[in-house]
Amino acid sequence: MKLKSNTLRRAIRFALASAATTSLLTTTVMAEEADQTKAKTDEKVEKIAVVGSRAAPRSVGESPVPIDIIGAEDMSKAAGSDMLELLKGSVPSLNVHANPISDAATLVRPANLRGLPADSTLILLNGKRRHRSSVIAFLGGGINDGAQGPDISVIPSIALKQVEVLRDGAAAQYGSDAIAGVMNFVLKDASEGGSFSIRQGEYYEGDGDTTVIEGNVGLPFTDDGFANLSFQYKEADATSRSVQRPDAAAYIGAGVEGVGDPAQIWGAPEIKDDISIFGNIGVDVTDNARFYMFGNYSERDVKGGFYYRNPQTRPGVYSNDGGETLLVGDLDGVGVGIECPVVNLTDRNVANIPAYQLIAADTELGRNCFAFNEILPGGFTPNFGGNITDTSLTIGVEGEFKDGFLEGGFWDLSGSVGRNESRYFITNTVNASLGADTPMDFSPGKYIQLEKNFNFDVSKGYDFDLAYDVNVAAGLEWHEETFEVLSGDEASFIAGPLTEQGFGIGSNGFPGFKPSAAGEYTRRNYAAYVDIETPFTEDFMMGWALRYEDYDSFGSTTNFKITGQYHVTEDFSVRGSISTGFRAPTVGQANVSNVQTNLSSGVLVDSALLPPTNPVSEQLGGTELTPEESESYTLGAVYRSGDLFITLDYYNIEVTDRLSQSEKIVLSDADKEALKAAGVPNVDNLAQVSFFTNDFDTTTQGIDLVGNYSMDMLGGYATFSAAYNWNETEVDRFSAITGDFKVSRLENDLPKHRGTLTWAQQWDNFSGFVRMNYFGEYQGVHVDYDATAKTADATITFDAELTYFATDSISLSVGANNIFDQDAEELDFFDATGIPNNNWGGKYYETSPYGINGGFYYVKATYTF
Repeated sequence: MKLKSNTLRRAIRFALASAATTSLLTTTVMAEEADQTKAKTDEKVEKIAVVGSRAAPRSVGESPVPIDIIGAEDMSKAAGSDMLELLKGSVPSLNVHANPISDAATLVRPANLRGLPADSTLILLNGKRRHRSSVIAFLGGGINDGAQGPDISVIPSIALKQVEVLRDGAAAQYGSDAIAGVMNFVLKDASEGGSFSIRQGEYYEGDGDTTVIEGNVGLPFTDDGFANLSFQYKEADATSRSVQRPDAAAYIGAGVEGVGDPAQIWGAPEIKDDISIFGNIGVDVTDNARFYMFGNYSERDVKGGFYYRNPQTRPGVYSNDGGETLLVGDLDGVGVGIECPVVNLTDRNVANIPAYQLIAADTELGRNCFAFNEILPGGFTPNFGGNITDTSLTIGVEGEFKDGFLEGGFWDLSGSVGRNESRYFITNTVNASLGADTPMDFSPGKYIQLEKNFNFDVSKGYDFDLAYDVNVAAGLEWHEETFEVLSGDEASFIAGPLTEQGFGIGSNGFPGFKPSAAGEYTRRNYAAYVDIETPFTEDFMMGWALRYEDYDSFGSTTNFKITGQYHVTEDFSVRGSISTGFRAPTVGQANVSNVQTNLSSGVLVDSALLPPTNPVSEQLGGTELTPEESESYTLGAVYRSGDLFITLDYYNIEVTDRLSQSEKIVLSDADKEALKAAGVPNVDNLAQVSFFTNDFDTTTQGIDLVGNYSMDMLGGYATFSAAYNWNETEVDRFSAITGDFKVSRLENDLPKHRGTLTWAQQWDNFSGFVRMNYFGEYQGVHVDYDATAKTADATITFDAELTYFATDSISLSVGANNIFDQDAEELDFFDATGIPNNNWGGKYYETSPYGINGGFYYVKATYTF
């Protein structure tokens, strides 16, 4: 597309003004869409994508960096209601894992763009930085261990005009977190019309019943503005893809009461009262300035399964010697009054053991001696969950300079605040140190993430007698990030009277945050940038960006980016970029401490996460965190001929001093004494310690291939879309506190090959699509245990939907994801004797890239006005 005519220049300026809230480069993409009545049409509809740089609009084919644009109609072509599920079908380099039994990672699902962790992708809303979640993924499935990214799932698809995915490092333009790329969620801005829909579905297994009610309405806001409002309400039942644990089955066989079947659940969590409200407002305040405001309120309750507590082996509750003897509490004190008998665990049913019968009897001895088998004879399985509340508000004014040196240029001044709160709860568990007086439900505390941003940006085109104006943009940013820990209810952390007798302190599975662990941690930084685009000829353009950022905690960093594109012919061009980047450790990662239950070599243990500057962490190799640094380059080609459009891009991203959670380090007696001195609770029951560390370097490389073609077919209009991604990560440097198995997870857990092929067909009264999803081989892992690892087979799944347009306003849809109910890879690891070993009740490898729940079908009704 040539940019020489005055008419087109005026169109460019208008597009810049309309998108100035983003203060970023606008690019255009031509896409075939139907009108709202779904009548056949081959009109070209222009979309504006706000990613890449800060210059004039150009088509995606004209962009020097790879960009995906997913329109509102594309996002509706999926059964899921979670934004991450909607996107991964359209962006093959985006991987999303469900994380059953993974502490906080169950509450906010992490996503991986180009094989990097969730917090290596910058998230924007209407072009403004989105605050991160308060949830830190302590058990993030290897690649996301310790990640703290924004909560994308709160954004309802009905609120969006489109999503723009910049698949290129962009820290020099946008700052921290943009190592893998940028995702910009653009809210609808219509001043009239709208839609309401209701969707109901469930998995083929008959569980996971999901209801989604959503709506959008555009309203005029005075004569010169709009108010666009959206809401979504969702509820989803839990799923179970589990088998009975062998130990639980043995207890049932022995007549032990209260053992669940299955005792431990692997599946999707239960989601209740999930509501999101988004608003987007804009109004012209003068001929040269426009006021804008947008934000959200979102809240949901999530509850998932946890590990089963065996009634004869669980340390701190039932036995402290591996199941040799029962843990018995002497209520009047050891060596005082009545002495409690030793109960040797010689029978799976303790009720059959004479010494236990003495304890359980309503006698003076029985009332003085206590074992948890008396109130929980079959063991117990905690339920872990949380209430997640997310709010944000951005207010700004943008306009055009009418005189002076910047006459004809554009400016944007904005401020934003975002807050995410996670209030944890754990039920059906005990504070063992309280004995029989323990409650069963606990509120262990809260994490709160609060972020504030102020931005001022300007841009103007200058005539240097090149092909068209040289665009010069510059800006300032101030950012404050606060992470706050609030203590839990007293019962969740208190050391009860049985502490000295070996009973565990705090709510078992997730002890509460003590008042001494509570606190507020804040960091501020400011940045300045300049961004220039130089069109040397009509066929050759280059872009240059430089950003300086200063943090009050660890100093400053300067990063650059250079991009270029050359049109070899009218239809074929080559493009590329080279850049440096960084990702600052979050305030939460630098200061958080936690105690969690996890499996280590197949054994359930308690592990403490400590700040890296804690004396115990330093003793084990921890140091103060520093930013990750990256160097990346891309090289690609674009071909367009008529209705055929193809892009091919190679990328290479080197990240040094990558930040993650260390390997869990086994504690020595000396370490435990140091932990006690530091005030860590329940030390005697802790087996391991971990901390955040900059401890390894990686190189990630890959190829993105995207193609689209449209044609008249079968009496209607057909669009074919294909996308393929090859992605490979190699760990170049690591130390012992990273560990060989973690290296294997980083390199092999995600499939190296992913692809989609979609056929969308449209007639006068019907439309539909069929999508094939290809997932290459990946490393199957269960319970983060190296003995379970295997190479899982490549798999193909299919999605499909058919929509009938009953009237101009009413449409009815039926569809399914994974329509042929392709199962995930089944667990098939063995113990040393060759016997199948599934001690944890799972059925499928939890690293399955398409989940473990199988096929999901749904129906949907939509009213458009």
